[in-house]
Amino acid sequence: MSQQLYLSSSPHIHSGETTSKVMHAVIYSLLPACGVAVYFFGPSALSVLLIATLGCLATEVVCQRLMGQPVTIADGSAAITGILLALNLPPSSPWWLTLLGAVIAIAIGKQVYGGLGSNPFNPALVARVVLLISFPVQMTTWSAPAPLGSGLDLVTTATPLGAWKNAVMLTGQMPSDLPGSTADYFLGNMPGCIGEVSALALLLGAAYLFYRRILTWHIPTAFIGTVILLSGLFWLIDPAKYPNPVFHLVTGGLILGAFYMATDMVTTPVSTRGMLLFGVGCGLLTVLIRLFGGYPEGVSFAILLMNAATPLIDRYTRPKTFGTPGQEVVR
Repeated sequence: MSQQLYLSSSPHIHSGETTSKVMHAVIYSLLPACGVAVYFFGPSALSVLLIATLGCLATEVVCQRLMGQPVTIADGSAAITGILLALNLPPSSPWWLTLLGAVIAIAIGKQVYGGLGSNPFNPALVARVVLLISFPVQMTTWSAPAPLGSGLDLVTTATPLGAWKNAVMLTGQMPSDLPGSTADYFLGNMPGCIGEVSALALLLGAAYLFYRRILTWHIPTAFIGTVILLSGLFWLIDPAKYPNPVFHLVTGGLILGAFYMATDMVTTPVSTRGMLLFGVGCGLLTVLIRLFGGYPEGVSFAILLMNAATPLIDRYTRPKTFGTPGQEVVR
């Protein structure tokens, strides 16, 4: 017979999306945030972005060569890891710290588990946490914005979350002179990590991913909604000590984490119930770490802890067999 019969498991209809298309769409969605970061922090932010991205690409090539695997940097996954890593670093990060983070993200956070699709933790967050624990001074040295063309130099200052945390630890009360306003925080005119500074730019990128149907609403909504509800509860109990939910929303890494880090398809649950539970867990841990932990920010730790819980969540939210009543849709 000249014709062959091919047998394969469902689904049999291809959506047209490929790994490369998805990864490049995510890269495009991050360009507004990168542009805002370079505008507010100048060449130092651009340097961190380039070193982190090129470092991740180079590390991926070296690891795949050493393991005898085909080089796959063209799919964009290593570039995304580099960009997300850079967005999680201070703009004043020294070159060696940024490069070390790139090596950790790819070699330890990704390739040691077998590469793309096998890593249990978000590689960029693995690198951020390792760097934060190993080099706390460099990872907590923040610069005030100095927009391009302003003629200002970057000067060291505290982030809004850091200023609030320090005041609460010293006096038990919120400071009366937090740096910047809510509008500044939303637009990106505040100290912080490169990718934490502009909620507006991140939301524009997330809207594009929703338009492309790469993102679903479950994790971001559960994550942000839990933070708003829980932080709002503490704020109502003691507004002199705890900041309002809007402050939690537009400062720190909540928007970046909720839309770009916690939604990683490899490290998050596959069912809708599982994604909702994952998002609620991230939000709960974020608020608890911010309010009662030693660090002013808790998004990275929260996502990594929930990454570790993903297999358990998948086990107990496993969809029912096809055709049974109450069957759940799987991503």
